[in-house]
Amino acid sequence: MSRTFIYTNFERFWHWTQAALVMLLTLTGFDIHFHWGIWDFGAAVKLHVAFAWAFIVLIAFAIFWHFTTGVWKQYVPGRGNAIAMVMYYVFGIFKREPHPVKKTKLSKLNPIQQGSYLALKLLVIPVQVTTGFVYYFFNDWREFGLGGLSLTPVALIHTFGAFFLMAFMFLHIYLTTTGHTPLSNIKAMITGWEEVDED
Repeated sequence: MSRTFIYTNFERFWHWTQAALVMLLTLTGFDIHFHWGIWDFGAAVKLHVAFAWAFIVLIAFAIFWHFTTGVWKQYVPGRGNAIAMVMYYVFGIFKREPHPVKKTKLSKLNPIQQGSYLALKLLVIPVQVTTGFVYYFFNDWREFGLGGLSLTPVALIHTFGAFFLMAFMFLHIYLTTTGHTPLSNIKAMITGWEEVDED
């Protein structure tokens, strides 16, 4: 094993800021949708909108960073055997088998991560942002003759996307415990340094 600087400063900032914003958006969104009463309705809406704009700004910076650094290539599926990764996550971890895909600074993601992160970036997040915009600007669009549209399917899609993101987040947190030690992956995303196989 060798200690390698895997995660850059921006990568870590982006990861933790995105995680915080997704959690805050989920909390405020569910408070709006299910009337949990954590905030009054107006305050929950204002907070949700503020967090959403912050998330959009973060997305813009992340897109710029991905393309100027070439990091976007990390998400292209095809590195390693996805079936081997599934078998590892389902059985291999519990038998202490070696990880089927070795992590390096230039190749950080296994096939399951590539596919799931790519789906988030190209499908789930754009759907959430689009439905959020439709919902937020709906009254403005009615002035342009689009008043016959219903917000119900938009709200349902947005809420379903939130449940999907929440499920992803729980699975993601669980899988962070499958490193060399239960906290090694989290520590790596805080410090940037990770123990990786030398070969």
